[in-house]
Amino acid sequence: MPASPSTARAINDRLALRLLQQQGPLTAAQLKQHTGLSRPTVADLVDRLAASGLIQVVGEAGEQRRGPNAKLYGIVADRAHLAALDVRTEGVSVLVSDLVGRVLGEASVPIGGDTGTGHAVEQAVALVERVAKEAGADRLHTVGIGAPGLIDPATGELRDSGGLPAWHRRLVAVLQERLPAARVTVENETNLAALAEQRDGAARDRDTFVLLWLGFGTGAAVVLDGHLRRGASGGTGEIGFLPVPWTRGLPSATDCAGGFHSLASSAAITELAGRHGVTAPPGTEEPLGAGLVRAAVQAVSAGGAGAGDAGVVPVGVAGDVGVVPAGVAGAGGAGVGSAGGAAGAGSAEGGAGAFLDALADRVALGVASVVAVLDPGCVVLGGEVGHAGGEELAGRVEERTRRMAPLPTEVRAGVLGGAAVLRGALLTAREAAQEVLFAPLDR
Repeated sequence: MPASPSTARAINDRLALRLLQQQGPLTAAQLKQHTGLSRPTVADLVDRLAASGLIQVVGEAGEQRRGPNAKLYGIVADRAHLAALDVRTEGVSVLVSDLVGRVLGEASVPIGGDTGTGHAVEQAVALVERVAKEAGADRLHTVGIGAPGLIDPATGELRDSGGLPAWHRRLVAVLQERLPAARVTVENETNLAALAEQRDGAARDRDTFVLLWLGFGTGAAVVLDGHLRRGASGGTGEIGFLPVPWTRGLPSATDCAGGFHSLASSAAITELAGRHGVTAPPGTEEPLGAGLVRAAVQAVSAGGAGAGDAGVVPVGVAGDVGVVPAGVAGAGGAGVGSAGGAAGAGSAEGGAGAFLDALADRVALGVASVVAVLDPGCVVLGGEVGHAGGEELAGRVEERTRRMAPLPTEVRAGVLGGAAVLRGALLTAREAAQEVLFAPLDR
């Protein structure tokens, strides 16, 4: 059944707006070329969108030809102001942008673990208000929040998860109270990172992939056939709870100690680096785990290809105890990888190479588990650690995964690092704002 004239207009208008969002200002001729619509249809939709206050003339094409230059049409950027938050265990980062995503202000504030709930929430909300004021955003239309923990798929709210600060859940409610005109949405941080890497980063050419988050903690986001998968309870990707070898016990329903988190979190990476003699340069500003990985990559690169390495070693050999069932490694008090304390101690390059091998052994356990279940074809190592490790770490993980998993899988380094969460939060805020602002087009 053919679409009614009003439905066809709404579809065409949304298509044009999407193009203007993704590609920036366009002329009527360029809109005609990209949409395949006729010249009269494009002229009508341009007039309609301009009359609704959604687009305006923002310049001229500057083409050298007879007659006047073609007008460039763009989204009315100040039609709405947006805020994006990256809420971490240790602090909050905020940015404010206009409707086309141009960043107008950005700031962060650390929040210590001993900060009370009320004070922590006030610090975070005050930061949002200050950045918005300095950016000239008198009224925020939509606020997108990225936070660790599970998002209830039925309510869209952050669930009460063990181990997370109490102020995380309280923050969402207080922001809605202080910004009653704004639409506040919250999403798991790793899911947002995956959306950002797919839009602007390492997974731009992938409809199906898994992002493995390596930062302060661990997590995974699953994108299948272009859709983010959250699971029945919103917990898809809680890979930190995955039982793995080399840990002192099994994880529990409320504690991921003993799971993959115990091998690949920032604290675990820091401990592993210490046993290999790897240190970060003084004044390193990025998180410690990421700084250590970056220092190791730089040492190996400076020493030349393969410097200090003994080639690709079997899983469980490079600086760690052998592969044993979860809960067994600590039976004799050996702990995680205690056999590798002297590995690569002969030189900085050797220690760095052995450290990266040992880390790749650990990360490959998580990757291979994901590959065996989902067969995504591509795994992106995201977060600060994945970004710091770059192709050096990704290549080592891919080699180990190839030997453990029967399914061909490309392992890529994340491009956006820790900034992916804030970028993803902004993308979701823009999507949410568009749904509201463009709704009249469907009537």
